[in-house]
Amino acid sequence: MYQLNKVDKKFPGVHALKSVDFTIGRGEIVGLVGENGAGKSTLMKVIYGAYQPDGGTITIGGKTVRFQNPRQAMDHGIGMVFQEQSLITNLTVAENIFLGFEQQFVRWGVIDWKAMNAAARRQLAKVRLDIDPATVTSKLSFAQRQLVELAKVLTLEERIDGDLVILLDEPTSVLAREEVELLFRLVRELTSRASFIFVSHRMDEVLELSDRIYVMKDGAVVDVVAQDAAEVEAIQRKMVGRDIDKEYYREQKQKPYDPSKVLLSFDRVSLEGRYEDISFDLHAGEVLCLVGTEGAGREAILRTVFGLERPTSGRVSVKGAPYARTNAQEAVARGVGYVPRERKVEGIVNGMTVYENMTLSQMKKYSSGGILRIAEERALAEEWIRRLSIKTPDVHKDCGGLSGGNQQKVVLAKWRSGGSDIILLDHPTRGLDIGAKEDVYDMIREMSDAGAGIVLVADTLEEAIGLSHTILVLRDGVARKRFDMAPGDKPSLYDLVHHMI
Repeated sequence: MYQLNKVDKKFPGVHALKSVDFTIGRGEIVGLVGENGAGKSTLMKVIYGAYQPDGGTITIGGKTVRFQNPRQAMDHGIGMVFQEQSLITNLTVAENIFLGFEQQFVRWGVIDWKAMNAAARRQLAKVRLDIDPATVTSKLSFAQRQLVELAKVLTLEERIDGDLVILLDEPTSVLAREEVELLFRLVRELTSRASFIFVSHRMDEVLELSDRIYVMKDGAVVDVVAQDAAEVEAIQRKMVGRDIDKEYYREQKQKPYDPSKVLLSFDRVSLEGRYEDISFDLHAGEVLCLVGTEGAGREAILRTVFGLERPTSGRVSVKGAPYARTNAQEAVARGVGYVPRERKVEGIVNGMTVYENMTLSQMKKYSSGGILRIAEERALAEEWIRRLSIKTPDVHKDCGGLSGGNQQKVVLAKWRSGGSDIILLDHPTRGLDIGAKEDVYDMIREMSDAGAGIVLVADTLEEAIGLSHTILVLRDGVARKRFDMAPGDKPSLYDLVHHMI
């Protein structure tokens, strides 16, 4: 049994964990839920040895332990499958699985690659993944990389005597449903040799997989719920400390857009191998959602608007003028802002402060003679922290240390504070808890009311229907159907799926 007793953790200005008790038994799957900033990530890092607690005790099998680093945690059977994935993409699958433990394959100072690949195949068999271990990891799909991560953690079986505890940090956030079902089957099979802590913002999946669910709010465990007694709405109330707004997607706040003002125009635009002959106009105040399965062309269209992809034919116009050059600099200069799916990779710059991230796209505005006017940058950041209720100790906080929802708010503030009136949102609520999602929905309505045009790739079909004025359904890179929608007169899920598949 793994147990935390009265664990505390503080950072400057933040009491991240408050006397947390947490227990996981042999072969158990325990869910962990809470809003962004509730303390889930900090708790996971304490369990994994990345953080050392300021108070309390950790015991494994009745013996007190204290990890100084993740390597010590691994030596005690604690492994983690990361949301953003920890694999090095230019290494092979086998090299990733045994990274840091290659010595077992060294013969006379040289790695025995045949032995390493054979050992990797045995690990891959545990997760039902039939691929060549010599494959470069960058060539795998996200779902395959996720299984390689799990196979990597399962190598701990050969190095320890006790049971494993495996932490799953948002493992399903970008998986298709059939991939989720495969992962869940594997996890259930592996409970004969490991226990799991499952962190997810998808409440239906937490209830489906977990034996018990820990609910966190403001650094404390506020409830522990058995699966057979769990109710989604009751758990959500405990997470946010209030009833969830029944008008979840703010549909009644949807106002008509201005049909006379076209901000963005696609005229028979194609990108070879990605999408073909796409046409649409985006108007001031309009939320236009691109709907389709993975690979239908949605993300590629967003990246084309932002100048990251060059179309092979057709015409892209912003406010009546076609792009002279297809690059992000021109897009930003024209008032286009892009909130990417991978916010930690493309949205923010880890290591830079909140105020530096907010003003990154408008440095000319805050510099004179090559010298930054830092006081003005900070003043802008403080204003937007208030406007968007961003939870941060101050403007100097490393943006990478904020919760996912607050990072998303910083990215939105970066573009809105710079005057962007065409906003591209690629899965803006991916990995966010229910409270943070509501904040994003409010921001979308506010931007629409202010006259911004928004092109949205939503996380779910319900989200697409609830937020949009217009839906363009894509299948195999081709626009199959357009829906013009008013509140109370929106298509059903079946209407969308019928044209998607």
